[in-house]
Amino acid sequence: MKKTLLFLTVVLTFTILFTACKKDKGDPPALPPAESMLIDFNNFDAGTKSETPEIFPKGTEISNWEFAAGVALIWKTIVYTTLAVPVKSFQLAVNKTPTYIEDNTWEWKYDATITIDQLSVTYKARLTGQIRSNDVLWKMYISKEGTNPFSEFVWFEGTSKLDGTGGQWVLKQGPQNQVPILQIDWTKTGESVGMVKYTYVKTGDSLKDSYIEFGLKTGSLNAYYEVKYYHPIYQDVFEVDVEWSTTGHNGRVRCEKFFGNTDWYCWDINHINVSC
Repeated sequence: MKKTLLFLTVVLTFTILFTACKKDKGDPPALPPAESMLIDFNNFDAGTKSETPEIFPKGTEISNWEFAAGVALIWKTIVYTTLAVPVKSFQLAVNKTPTYIEDNTWEWKYDATITIDQLSVTYKARLTGQIRSNDVLWKMYISKEGTNPFSEFVWFEGTSKLDGTGGQWVLKQGPQNQVPILQIDWTKTGESVGMVKYTYVKTGDSLKDSYIEFGLKTGSLNAYYEVKYYHPIYQDVFEVDVEWSTTGHNGRVRCEKFFGNTDWYCWDINHINVSC
């Protein structure tokens, strides 16, 4: 009887300890939304005119939209080429199951196959999220084997609020030049990311401190860019405001350095210049 009681006591003790240990781990931190890294450039695809020439009568001016699209293209190029690997790798983490490692830290570990210009390459991705007293610390480690391999390094890191309403990312240029190039600040309202701001932070570059902020707002023109960047041709700093409809695709732009005044310059649903 005593042996039975002793056995049950030992089992109960281990059960309590195991349960307490498991409970201490808690739940993994919620991943920031993939949209926290992405600005919406869909309304400014440069290929629109050539893909649908029938809606542009001969001699039609679309210069207002083209100027706004050119400003957006600078930032789109940075994210969709230089930073495509870390951004797309992060997007794949949402479908993976994390494991607890230590010190309030969880790890998502997986292969990330990224396709760029019809060429698919597989990388090793390891994302960690450490729950701290006031925020979550995120680090994305990337490595590559085979052709043009590189050792694991932290391609980006950042923090997010414990309630998931905002955060910041800092992305490095790449494995051969592991210096910060882009800072991303983001906020979330309800179920949607309401604001994303890219700031170019690479030291020694003419674009340093340039930024583009994207957000949603109320009104018929419900999306906006606020931009400040160094224009290499004009060798001057341009400040640009862009507003457009995400459904109608009409919009307007203003830039005193480019247009020579502070007026708005508008385009219609076909990107054709119209009076504001």
